[in-house]
Amino acid sequence: MNEPLAERLRPKKLEDYISQSHLVGEKGILTQHIKRGLIPSIIFWGPPGIGKTTLANIIAIESERPFYTLSAINSGVKDIREVINKAKQSGGLFTAKNPILFIDEIHRFSKSQQDSLLQAVEKGWVTLIGATTENPSFEVISALLSRCQVYTLNSFNKNDLESLLNRAINKDEVISKKSITLKETNALLKFSGGDARKLLNIFELIINAHQSDEIIITNDVVTSMIQNDTIHYDKSGDQHYDIISAFIKSIRGSDPNAAVYWLARMIQGGEDVKFIARRLIILASEDIGNANPTALVIANNTFQAVSIIGNPESRIILSQCATYLACSVKSNASYNAINKALQNVEETGNMPVPLEIRNAPTKLMKELGYGENYKYAHKFKNNFISQEFMPDKIKGTKFYEPGNNSRENVHREYLKNNWKDKYGY
Repeated sequence: MNEPLAERLRPKKLEDYISQSHLVGEKGILTQHIKRGLIPSIIFWGPPGIGKTTLANIIAIESERPFYTLSAINSGVKDIREVINKAKQSGGLFTAKNPILFIDEIHRFSKSQQDSLLQAVEKGWVTLIGATTENPSFEVISALLSRCQVYTLNSFNKNDLESLLNRAINKDEVISKKSITLKETNALLKFSGGDARKLLNIFELIINAHQSDEIIITNDVVTSMIQNDTIHYDKSGDQHYDIISAFIKSIRGSDPNAAVYWLARMIQGGEDVKFIARRLIILASEDIGNANPTALVIANNTFQAVSIIGNPESRIILSQCATYLACSVKSNASYNAINKALQNVEETGNMPVPLEIRNAPTKLMKELGYGENYKYAHKFKNNFISQEFMPDKIKGTKFYEPGNNSRENVHREYLKNNWKDKYGY
């Protein structure tokens, strides 16, 4: 009974693995790899509690390979070298059955730590499987990334999570002995936030809190118990997504006080400062944009600065940026513009580029009219001349609607003067 429910229910076979059919279904890419016995180095990218570690274990079991594991949180270069040496001596070297080295939270590895993996992966001493909650394009060095296949694991849907609960009720050696009625699940799913491990921890907490073996699970029961005992399941960054959401929404809502509070929560919890800074860059463009273009410059400089400085001084730079963005005038006009344009592209398909603005690098293209009648704006008064840049079918379509602020009102006036009534500015 000492072993947590999530651990007791951890699947050992591919067929027991819930969700990720694009990877482990009958025609899934990992299923095919395992059948062939040829496992490439892999990086699993997905939210916490989605089954990245479990899947790595299953791959090792199904492919009958030695399995070694490291955590990026407490492993240095020395630890990496030691486990690689162990793997080299474990048999299967230079064969299809080389050992698997699993590294959890690989995004927390420094450049030097990741560099120390390169030779082992390149020489085939180990097959690397890394797990990360962060975009590997940003967090994994390009040399290592180029030697790995990146597979995205999707969040569990409601059916997946309910299947997991029913598996616990029917198959777990402890819980199956009790009479449990799963009357309502919304509260369980809400508090877990789609994290399977967290869901099972909460579920076990509730079961263990009942004296009777006959238990009816309702939303009210779950809510009352969890609110009074939050600490028992809120462990090791489980609130990662909730708190970053609160942080971003506080800045968007122009509240610097709430912003620095949530920033403090993330810093205290050991959140990666580069992750916070990247989110500030996105916000500077999405929520402020052309209302204050300096916001993007400051956010980008913040990312550069915290990448160099590190903790604990990064907190000062992040606080400066967060409070500046919170106090800045807001506009999501650029964000809305690209979304509208993408929707239009999806609906209308690949419409031809007007001949006048096509590139004409060859004689044949020029003879076909490519670039003919193009008007070079700088030759005209105020560096503007009215000409058509849109495909014929969507002439006059407006995607960019400037926000109602001093800077973008200038944009609106400029566009209105140039384009007259064409776009309705």
